[in-house]
Amino acid sequence: MSFLESPIQYIKGVGPHRARLLGRLNIKTVKDALFYLPFRYEDRRNLKNIRNLSFGDLETVRGEVVSININELPQQKSRGIEGYYRRQKKLTILEVNISDGTGIIKAKWFNQPFMKRKFKKGQEVIISGIIKTWGNIPEIVNPEYELIDEDSELIHTSRIVPVYRVTEGISARILRGIIYNILTSSLDEIIDPLPEEIRRNYNLPALQESLFNCHFPPADSDISVFNRGVSPYHRRLAFDEIFNLEVGIAVIKKDEVREKGISFNPEGRLVRELLGKLDFELTAAQKKVFNEILEDMKRPYPMNRLIQGDVGCGKTIIALMAILTAVESGYQAAMMAPTEILAEQHYINIHRLIEDLGLRICLLSSSLKDKPLQEIAGGEIDIIVGTHAIIQDNIRFKRLGLVVIDEQHRFGVMQRSALRKKGKNPDVLVMTATPIPRTLAMTVYGDLDYSIIDELPPGRRPVITRVFNRNQKQYIYQKIREEVSKGGQAYVIYPVIEESENHDLKSAITGKEALEKMFPEFRIGLVHGRMKSQEREAVMLAFKKKEIDILVSTTVIEVGVDVPNATLMLIIHAERFGLAQLHQLRGRVGRGRDQSYCLLLAYDPLSEEARRRLEVMVRSNNGFVIAEEDLNIRGPGEFFGTRQSGLPDLKIANIVRDADLIEIARREAFKLVEIDPELDRYPVLKDAVSSFWTGKIEIFKTA
Repeated sequence: MSFLESPIQYIKGVGPHRARLLGRLNIKTVKDALFYLPFRYEDRRNLKNIRNLSFGDLETVRGEVVSININELPQQKSRGIEGYYRRQKKLTILEVNISDGTGIIKAKWFNQPFMKRKFKKGQEVIISGIIKTWGNIPEIVNPEYELIDEDSELIHTSRIVPVYRVTEGISARILRGIIYNILTSSLDEIIDPLPEEIRRNYNLPALQESLFNCHFPPADSDISVFNRGVSPYHRRLAFDEIFNLEVGIAVIKKDEVREKGISFNPEGRLVRELLGKLDFELTAAQKKVFNEILEDMKRPYPMNRLIQGDVGCGKTIIALMAILTAVESGYQAAMMAPTEILAEQHYINIHRLIEDLGLRICLLSSSLKDKPLQEIAGGEIDIIVGTHAIIQDNIRFKRLGLVVIDEQHRFGVMQRSALRKKGKNPDVLVMTATPIPRTLAMTVYGDLDYSIIDELPPGRRPVITRVFNRNQKQYIYQKIREEVSKGGQAYVIYPVIEESENHDLKSAITGKEALEKMFPEFRIGLVHGRMKSQEREAVMLAFKKKEIDILVSTTVIEVGVDVPNATLMLIIHAERFGLAQLHQLRGRVGRGRDQSYCLLLAYDPLSEEARRRLEVMVRSNNGFVIAEEDLNIRGPGEFFGTRQSGLPDLKIANIVRDADLIEIARREAFKLVEIDPELDRYPVLKDAVSSFWTGKIEIFKTA
């Protein structure tokens, strides 16, 4: 066992009890402690005379203890919430008066009488904290303190001090001491895994230096640089994390390239027949992307390709063309969607397009009782559309050749891997209508090749988006009447199905009732996730056939619904929806040639984040711009389920802040793995990468 993997319990000052408490912070080993970086830093360098202290400021004072007193307040009675009186515990107050010759300051601790043993009259101390006043003497309650002697190494005061997130029983002071003890006693035992040539080429500091200085910055440091996480030492640790991630991705990609896959060689008849049935022409971007897919499918190793494109750009038809290519070559194809509703939509749309091509298609979901398992295993069914049910153990394919995964951000590397194991290295095609910022794509989808459909069908107009408050409802109702009266259709989206005492949100069911009273001349439908699939399908079909004028819905229509005649969308409680979700919902209108509108009804109070989201929606129709803004607003941790992606978490690196490091790390990682796929020349780096990916996937196969 390496020093870094040693249990934290055996470090001086820890022991079994504190080890259990540190476990709550996910600090279980020495390595965990060293990489548990401060979440902020306080500047306690500027020593002031007591007479010059400022009320309300964080100040640091050096002086001599002149008196130590403990005061005990008698027990008091107070009325409890139940209405009767109860006794409060006895209160003890430790007061330590400190003088520096220019004045006296009082350090005060409540109910900590044991602290008295730490101070002696005449002893020199440094204290830091927020200045409060009591009478004429300034005071600090529960200050950070250091006792000064000739051998003192100040870590709590008189410097830039690290502040950590802690848990009950472990204070920042205790954790600071534990980490300092590890750094000063054992730093030499840490071996730097980063190849020296990479470190030198990019002027990155050594790992040991970076760890020490991230916890205890040099005396002359600019504290703002540290608080932003952009010091040279933070960037080195962030680079290591990203580099370990990218090396793992490069190894995965290299392994897949080396695997033998299916070399499809279709004549193209089914694709031609499909295109002949369509009432539109493919865009140049769609043709380009299908050609990239076709080239991949013809190669003798597995395809792993991501199709990115904004809502309405026509990804699904390209995926269907790939499916027909596989089927024509004698293989089965599976399409996996994250929800039953989206799977149903894909099934209905694909079935409609292929029903006279002589192919068999089925729908698989956990709620379906009669699953055609024997027909799938026997190869009688060509195309299988479903949810996670597809990757269950009891689903077997005869000859699975292509896997299509829709809305990839809901699935991860592990699920992709599970689906690929259903066949002999089938090709994998991933689709997402959630545009992904480039920096995030390079981390989350680094093992995939990219195709981007960056062109909408001709004649599409940008959707006009406006934000309204509850006092502007009359305009909204007038706009709905205007659009429907001239032949258009409208969606009205609610965040919940029914009203509840647990929230104050407007609901779809009561909303439909209110709209029926307001618009008795219009036909109003309702669709939501609790309806049976046949009911939902019937309502959606009626809306598509213009038998319904206004469709009241929850977010079940977020993706997969295509009604070109719908020209207006009203989203109730728009402040409660995420930016990506708002953009997906808006994508249900603007699919025809008429001008479309998206009205966002927001209720006060609006958070600053909600206000920014709504402003972005008004400002842009471009999904990639919106994705970048969403990433900036929410940050990388929340923007995208990197936990769901199946990749290791980035604890130090920030893909927004460290975008330039991602570029460098990816380039160097892929270059290194190309030359040395097993990292045999870099055993320490190999161990670091394996450790980083532990629990996710075994990067380096062992014999």
